[in-house]
Amino acid sequence: MNKIQTGKISYLNVAPRKVRLVAGALKGLSANEAEAQLMHLPNRSATSLLKLLRSTIASAKNNTDINIENLKLKEIIVDGGPSPKRFLPRAQGRATTILKRTSHVTMVLEEVADAKGRFTIPVKEKKKKKTPKTTKTAKTAKADKSEKDQKRADEGVKSQKSSGVLNKMFRRKSI
Repeated sequence: MNKIQTGKISYLNVAPRKVRLVAGALKGLSANEAEAQLMHLPNRSATSLLKLLRSTIASAKNNTDINIENLKLKEIIVDGGPSPKRFLPRAQGRATTILKRTSHVTMVLEEVADAKGRFTIPVKEKKKKKTPKTTKTAKTAKADKSEKDQKRADEGVKSQKSSGVLNKMFRRKSI
């Protein structure tokens, strides 16, 4: 049976749509990886979610015997809270409402046997193909070398011709 720890923020003064952007990036990550992600995100809600994550980890450590290294974000639920209304004066004596949206965030951490994040990709080992060894004579090796040199020279001529066109096309300043 997996052990679960939940944490909540109520009445967060950030719109739920903006919090969901950050929360969606964290789902399925281990707690350590999620913390690293939140520390580098520029969004305003990232600091509040980081506080919530650290609080939930601390309560898991203090209240239950969950191994912190094996914690993984099972789910993050972002719901809308109450929206206080403000009014903006408009033309001809009218007023439009502005909704100051708030959020309720619930974070669920789960202890998993190995809490690797979703970004770890198993690598398959490639089998090496056996290529038959062929012996080249000095004459054929020289011919192959000269063909390669000729191709390189041709490519160099082509690149020199086309580079003028590209330079003209991608100038920094227009004439």
